Amino acid sequence: MSETAQKDAAATLKSAVESILDTIEQEREREIITRRFGLFDRKETLEQIGELLGITRERVRQLEKAILIRLKIAAEDGKIPAIHEVERMMIRDLSENGRVGRIQDVAERLVGAVPTAGTKAHVNFVAELSPKLTAVNENDNYHQGVTIAEYGDEKKVRSRVDDILKTIKKHGEPLSIEDLYAKLEGYETPSQVRALASISKGLAHLKDMWGLIKWPTVNPKNIRDKIYVILAEYGKPMHFSDIAGQIKGSEFKRKDVTTQAIHNELIKDKRFVLIGRGIYALDTWGYSKGTVSDIISKVLRKAGEPLHRDEIVKRVLKSRQVKETTILLNLQSKSEFKRVAKATYTLAEDK
Repeated sequence: MSETAQKDAAATLKSAVESILDTIEQEREREIITRRFGLFDRKETLEQIGELLGITRERVRQLEKAILIRLKIAAEDGKIPAIHEVERMMIRDLSENGRVGRIQDVAERLVGAVPTAGTKAHVNFVAELSPKLTAVNENDNYHQGVTIAEYGDEKKVRSRVDDILKTIKKHGEPLSIEDLYAKLEGYETPSQVRALASISKGLAHLKDMWGLIKWPTVNPKNIRDKIYVILAEYGKPMHFSDIAGQIKGSEFKRKDVTTQAIHNELIKDKRFVLIGRGIYALDTWGYSKGTVSDIISKVLRKAGEPLHRDEIVKRVLKSRQVKETTILLNLQSKSEFKRVAKATYTLAEDK
């Protein structure tokens, strides 16, 4: 949508909601709907509204249900013309994005900006009333969503969201949308899979790689997790200052970190291995902690026989980014190594 069209959409949305509310004759009923959906202020609970109006929580619930039924019937009978333009905009958007979506995403696409709570409430309100749309209510497992009614009811949407979550959980690591789509059956397009996945509160994504929300590779919550994501994505060792620069230029929600903070976290976490001056790698790449002499010992122990110094240097450099002279100095000065032939060394403990 163009910027002008998005501004028009926001105005149309607000105007439609106001027109719908105008059809409610009793002020108390308008108050209940406005506050329950958070149409012009924050959402309120049944208890809060009941206390304000001097009625019980249960009475608020009953009235809300009755009002919504009445509005839905009126919308279906064509008696609320203001709803049709918003309905048309939402159906067009959903048709282009998998026929289903999270309210947050639909609202953002319609108005072209990060939607306010009010804008999201307006979109959700229309979804609740429209006979051509189906609202997916929020709870502990699902974000607020909406789908074209022809696609299915709320139960079907939630079932498909659960199917996607189970597939990712079974796979055990993050998947791209294309790979996730390939593992599923009965889904129309990768964009539909993405739209459904976005409704789950159990999933998160980073650069369109989707995984469980508890996985730091898709939902890094602290500096250490962000360092891990940067290194895993880069695929090779990095200097801590470069890692800090990558985090500052990333898509992470919180990325204002200092170079010193990065260095401190690298030192503390066993997943990161110092392999050179300020250069770190992931332990999953086969690197292990230890001094240069520790690595030489491991090389000789693994070989099970004396090795020429050039071969020792070659093997140590596979796991440490240090100068050759540093390796040679350790060979010659450390008591745990002994020379058994010209430029050939073994462990001092070996006979």
